[in-house]
Amino acid sequence: MNTLFTVALPAKLENLERMVKSVSDCAREQGFEQKRTLEIELAAEEALVNIIHYSYPEKPGPGTVHQVEIICRADEDRFIIELIDSGIAFDMTSLSDPDVDAKRDERKIGGLGVFLIKKMVDEVKYRREKDRNILDLIIVKGVKGKQR
Repeated sequence: MNTLFTVALPAKLENLERMVKSVSDCAREQGFEQKRTLEIELAAEEALVNIIHYSYPEKPGPGTVHQVEIICRADEDRFIIELIDSGIAFDMTSLSDPDVDAKRDERKIGGLGVFLIKKMVDEVKYRREKDRNILDLIIVKGVKGKQR
């Protein structure tokens, strides 16, 4: 597995565009078509927004900056976006899918972003190591990947 790109930035909304562009550039370099690249961007953006908004509920102390690290990796079969933060533990893979067929006023609030991420990529993996959340968004290259 080759590492294509690594960056660690403060987990702030003002860095979101740069983070998503980095992922998008890596996806394009892997030969994904524009439609698929946009789906990958959307999944990464949703995951990053969740990290920025929910991983760090408390404000950092003086001299502390909450970070999110993005690592893009690839081999001949897969493109992997690894998102790492040291915020509170959150395993999005443990959430059940929302009832998207329910009437809007009967739906539970939240969960649509996670649902969208799961639909846009082929696989989502989560692990907690050394007080860090590690979220892998896995996209299979070629015809074996999700067809939309």
